[in-house]
Amino acid sequence: MMEIKEGKDRFVLLNDEGNEAGEMTWSNAGPEIMIIDHTFVDPTYRGQQLAQKLVAAGVDKARKDGKKIIPLCPFAKKEFEEKPEYADVLRK
Repeated sequence: MMEIKEGKDRFVLLNDEGNEAGEMTWSNAGPEIMIIDHTFVDPTYRGQQLAQKLVAAGVDKARKDGKKIIPLCPFAKKEFEEKPEYADVLRK
């Protein structure tokens, strides 16, 4: 079972042994904007919707913190294009 933990400007995906299996990083552009700039999942774990879960964690954080997201990372950008339910946190 994978676990997602929040670190400094990133969410880390940890495998059962507690090793990093992926991450999503962001930078803050002022107090109201998060820029998702990188999403990565180790090739061993691909195909399990884990990158989607990392982006979803970022969306949850933005909602909780009252922020908007600029998805610069190509994967996050695709997620925002495919998921209208993320529109509330997308910086237009």
